[in-house]
Amino acid sequence: MENSSKALRLRIYISSTDNLKHSLLFETIVYQAKRYGLAGATVCKGIMGFGASSVIHSYKFWEITEKLPVTIEIVDEEEKIRKFYEIIQPYLQDMRYGCMVTAEPVEVWFYKSGKKRN
Repeated sequence: MENSSKALRLRIYISSTDNLKHSLLFETIVYQAKRYGLAGATVCKGIMGFGASSVIHSYKFWEITEKLPVTIEIVDEEEKIRKFYEIIQPYLQDMRYGCMVTAEPVEVWFYKSGKKRN
């Protein structure tokens, strides 16, 4: 991805407890994004939210399970994002519970890769 370029931001809204076989879904998606060669991915855990089910989930210290909203953000060239979505779409369609996926154009003002640690 180049500086001062137009790109697409993919956002995937799921739950922190959503699984794909024996792995957490958000981890699977991030590892797939890395394998696919995308510029990067970030997972943000929310402290409160609800989806189409209208059930509110929030962080409270007495909760037994930590079922919280999670957003996965991935930014890269539009064509790469669209092809990547085709790869992960079956994962999302097979989910037991709901999710939402959005995409919006963004301008990349600065993108610099860092040095790898030894």
